Amino acid sequence: MTIEINQIGIEDVRTLQKITIETFKDTFGESNSEADLKQYFTESCNLEKLSDEIINSNSFFYFIYYKHQLAGYLKVNVDDAQTEDRGNSSLEIERIYILSSYKRLGLGRRLLNQAESLAKNTNKTIIWLGVWENNIDAQHFYSRFGFKEVGAHHFLVGTDLQRDLIFEKITV
Repeated sequence: MTIEINQIGIEDVRTLQKITIETFKDTFGESNSEADLKQYFTESCNLEKLSDEIINSNSFFYFIYYKHQLAGYLKVNVDDAQTEDRGNSSLEIERIYILSSYKRLGLGRRLLNQAESLAKNTNKTIIWLGVWENNIDAQHFYSRFGFKEVGAHHFLVGTDLQRDLIFEKITV
């Protein structure tokens, strides 16, 4: 089994946009209106916004490949790039998405390992993330790897205000 994880750069922004839209639609499409998805993609997945995220020195993107095919990606944030202030000892997993045809192959675990390695290399002792309250499979996935629910925050998809549960893992 060939699995590769590579950090991406600005030259990968169009590929990032494509996989972001595809994986988000695949994961949340049935639970959101077409209008809300369209608005979300226009606001959050435009090339300018994604480019700004890629060049932010406190954000890190990684593509994961399975048998040389792009299968998903990871976005992590540290310091002031985190979506909320959780302190300087925290690393946020903002996005971890796998294309549906590559799920259940251990790729999510590999991306979690990548985030944990980055946390150790940057002296971060807490890894946290938000997971939609209705995404029970993802909640179980994170729980299996030692994440615990510690709170909640809101996430806007178009005009629909949704609730994410905050999961956290201490890495020390």
